Amino acid sequence: MDNNIRILRAEGGMTQEDLAKALDVSRQTIIAIENGKYDPSLKLAFKISKLFGKSIEDIFKE
Repeated sequence: MDNNIRILRAEGGMTQEDLAKALDVSRQTIIAIENGKYDPSLKLAFKISKLFGKSIEDIFKE
């Protein structure tokens, strides 16, 4: 699944480690999501959406 997390993270001045800590996941999870190798759970997708103030549909694209 394509996503805009790398762009949103960079716009917010966050490192992968910063985002991982904010979402209570590992940095490896963030890397995998950004590279489209891992689709987050619905719960994690909602946390990401809330953190960036965007809808899930604005962040994740099929």
